[in-house]
Amino acid sequence: MMDINRMDINRKDAARQGYEPDSTVCASDVPAGRPYPYMCLQNVINLQVWPVSACVKVDDTVPGVEEGLNSGMWTVGLAMSGNEIGLPLNEVMALAPADREARRQRAYTRMRQCGADYVVDSIADLVPCLDDIERHLARGERP
Repeated sequence: MMDINRMDINRKDAARQGYEPDSTVCASDVPAGRPYPYMCLQNVINLQVWPVSACVKVDDTVPGVEEGLNSGMWTVGLAMSGNEIGLPLNEVMALAPADREARRQRAYTRMRQCGADYVVDSIADLVPCLDDIERHLARGERP
């Protein structure tokens, strides 16, 4: 029940900002949550996309990246704009440059160690990753 209430709040907030996802899956909708692949795979079913190896899981947590890996998707870890740093943007920007860079490096290291195919600072840096994934797929490569 808690997932659904939280998700309702998130959906309403997203809609106010002009975003309406085509599919939303909560851990309570599947047999087990992250790092198990079930939420990713349920989204694949809901969206009727195939092959899974052409899908990309973008997440700001290690378990979320592991979920993508476990489902057979390409994965992109967000190092600076989410849970790994754990601060809102204004607080990140207020950090001393050396502290900000140390936190950034820790986040990149954690994402790489869990197996993320790509690690970027934020969703704003995603397009080059998608372009590179397209090149891999064109050569017949898979995650």
